[in-house]
Amino acid sequence: MSGHSLVERAWAILREVCDDVGIHSDGAELLRVRSNAVFKLRDQIVVRIATAPDALTRLPAVLAVARWLAEQGFPAVRPADEISEQPVVRDGRVVTFWHYVPASGRPTTTELGRILRSLHTLPVPPVALKRFRDPLAEVRAAVIRSEVLSGRQQSWLAHRIDELTDSWSGLTGEGAPVLLHGDAWIDNLLRCSDGHVVLCDWDGVAVGPREWDLIHTYHGQRRFGLTTADVDAFASAYGSDLRAWPGYATLMEVRDMYAVGIHIRNAASDPFSYRELSRRLDSLIRGDGHARWYMAEPA
Repeated sequence: MSGHSLVERAWAILREVCDDVGIHSDGAELLRVRSNAVFKLRDQIVVRIATAPDALTRLPAVLAVARWLAEQGFPAVRPADEISEQPVVRDGRVVTFWHYVPASGRPTTTELGRILRSLHTLPVPPVALKRFRDPLAEVRAAVIRSEVLSGRQQSWLAHRIDELTDSWSGLTGEGAPVLLHGDAWIDNLLRCSDGHVVLCDWDGVAVGPREWDLIHTYHGQRRFGLTTADVDAFASAYGSDLRAWPGYATLMEVRDMYAVGIHIRNAASDPFSYRELSRRLDSLIRGDGHARWYMAEPA
């Protein structure tokens, strides 16, 4: 399947599901296609079409947590509850609806550190959330199902995932498990037009070690162009520095492998994912811990 057909399929699902729930898709804007196809409608609703195999079992809890966070006054995106019955399933994809947040400028890692510190002090919500026990489970499954990996690549990945899973199981987090965002990367923080910031993309919400939410920013320096100053500001705002934690190096390797999973899943239907998978796999196999990776096609 080509990347073009992937986008076409997302558009088709959007039109059908909007017709089903009685809203207009005319004039919709495609914001991105990666782990979700994300559209903005003219009436300021965001439609997220999930690609993950476990979306139907996971997204009802995501919506419940988002509503609970709204009750707590926590700065997060809100479900569009005027769509009374969601998630909606169409053509094997799971669709949710959210209020659009007009972004105004790029947030800082200081703001990300503060908002995560606030999140991690909340009680665990009364929602049936998954326990974050195996960060590489989805990557392992993607390797098995992959149509683009060679036999040698599959073998190397399976062995390396087993090694990292064993190492992960030996880590001990600091403090009790907390409510995790799950993908606490700077790009999932939005600055609103009034200046305040909100966290979006709660698909990975879970209960687990706070270190998982923190490692994304440190990994951003390793792979995605964040600076030492960015990471220092994040650590200062959060109130502790993950680099001082004994499990830091192991967790960084786990996060490296985790970041390959989305491109294994999408490589057969998305040309960018196909190229980025090759880039990331090559650096992992060579043991290059500082090769630059990309969230979108490099200029």
